[in-house]
Amino acid sequence: MKGLHYFVYIVTNPNKTVLYTGVTNDLTVRLEQHYQNRGDKATFTGKYHCYKLLYYEIFSGIEQAISREKEIKG
Repeated sequence: MKGLHYFVYIVTNPNKTVLYTGVTNDLTVRLEQHYQNRGDKATFTGKYHCYKLLYYEIFSGIEQAISREKEIKG
């Protein structure tokens, strides 16, 4: 799809003691989902209240985004 972008992002909790790195094609929606899930122990970000955006990068291809996510996590 022309114009589609992928985001690698890092979020944290309010105390900045936990990090979560992810990939999405809609950063605004994904951050809202993390916020809505806060306190939900069924998800990592919910359990640890990770919804505050610290950092993001934009990519034109999903392969590059996934590669970068793995690099950050590694």
